[in-house]
Amino acid sequence: MVERENRRGGRRQEREETPEFADRLVAINRVSKTVKGGKRFGFAALVVVGDQRGRVGFGKGKAKEVPEAIRKATEQAKRQLIRVPLREGRTLHHDIEGRHGAGKVVMRTAPQGTGIIAGGPMRAVFEMLGIQDVVAKSIGSQNPYNMIRATIDGLGREASPRMVAQRRGKKVADILGKSDAPATDAAAEPAEA
Repeated sequence: MVERENRRGGRRQEREETPEFADRLVAINRVSKTVKGGKRFGFAALVVVGDQRGRVGFGKGKAKEVPEAIRKATEQAKRQLIRVPLREGRTLHHDIEGRHGAGKVVMRTAPQGTGIIAGGPMRAVFEMLGIQDVVAKSIGSQNPYNMIRATIDGLGREASPRMVAQRRGKKVADILGKSDAPATDAAAEPAEA
């Protein structure tokens, strides 16, 4: 925490920038605007931010200088974070598809040790999210903006067994099909006979 004095001489607490988020620059694009005197160049940056424990977001920023564009994109990404439930903290709960415009991505769960099998922009999202094992394929547009939006769209629709059980008003064991009742009945029958 940083303390600074305000105008009245009192102290006020200011929060420092949270270092818990990691960010990854996915794409930087130089754009030019033709004006009377020639061309003016600007930069557009695409950044993915995450805490590597189930939260991820992306942002884009435009400015005359690269560092300023990256800073704007990072700030926007931190405002647009989504939480994604992970199975065992390493993979997805179920296979999902994501779409945005012409971008379509397919993401599948994977056994331990598989690693992240995904292309460029999707890999950045999975790394910032904290997923260790996933198999993903981009089927549509190769535009990094559309690929990231499609990936975030799919991840936003992922549901954990706990969420599904809560929505249906059931227990998690009922959803997963691992109820203890049949096992105890089977064990009790031979003792009675």
